[in-house]
Amino acid sequence: MNRNQGKGRRDASDNRRKGKNERSLGKERASGKKVIRLKKRPEGVKPKTGKLPRSRPERTATTGEMRLNRFIANSGVCSRREADKYIAAGLVTVNGEPVTEMGVKVKMSDDVRFDGRRLNAEKKVYVLLNKPKDFMTTTQDPHADRTVMDLVKDACDERIYPVGRLDRNTTGVLLLTNDGELSDKLTHPSHKVKKIYQVTLNKPVTKNDVLQIADGVELEDGKIAADAVSFIDPADKTEIGLEIHSGRNRIVRRIFEHLGYKVKKLDRVYFAGLTKKNLPRGRWRILSKKEVQFLKMK
Repeated sequence: MNRNQGKGRRDASDNRRKGKNERSLGKERASGKKVIRLKKRPEGVKPKTGKLPRSRPERTATTGEMRLNRFIANSGVCSRREADKYIAAGLVTVNGEPVTEMGVKVKMSDDVRFDGRRLNAEKKVYVLLNKPKDFMTTTQDPHADRTVMDLVKDACDERIYPVGRLDRNTTGVLLLTNDGELSDKLTHPSHKVKKIYQVTLNKPVTKNDVLQIADGVELEDGKIAADAVSFIDPADKTEIGLEIHSGRNRIVRRIFEHLGYKVKKLDRVYFAGLTKKNLPRGRWRILSKKEVQFLKMK
């Protein structure tokens, strides 16, 4: 048998196999099956090999450290870029030692100071609560059944505290935050932060007593005068609107008690520009950036 005859037989055999495969493929396609045909690797060709993808590195436990410029920026002093300039200028100390090197990392517990003032890098949070009755305004009190902290426990992870106080039976606007600088400013008498109360009394208030509250009432800890006072409804003399900036303890109740009235309800409806509008009793909300900026301008 010559070479051409052998080649012819192989070609015929290949054609028979090809025809058989095509018929089989046609049947499988007709049945609706998904058909995948793998190409035969030519002899002598090695399969391609590749490196297996590296597994994701395990997360290391957090060290609680952060770069110094970020620590300063988080404290609200300035941006990170500006912080780098202050560091280079020698205005920043860590645990009493000046730091001028870029990229230094610090811990949250470190004593970081900018221009002599200690910084706190914790995220600042501002929560507005419409306080209900029978809740003490305190972070912890072993003798209190319920405190305002019970109402805002799900508001944030940061540790916040009330700005000023409302006594147990007083309701209304209460701000809670971890911004110590703002808290000090809003509670310091020199800033004369505006507060408005709606007071419900046990009997009608006389016109003379209204005038006396406006002029000033002499209490055991000194004279106190309202910034503004008026009847909420001219037809109901038992409800008074009172604007005052004093932060003395129980000051509104003591004013009316001094004049012979008993306060049945006391509701703070306004504090430093904040109101309880659209905020049901016992509920809280996070202040908007605009509201925070407004507070810091006071």
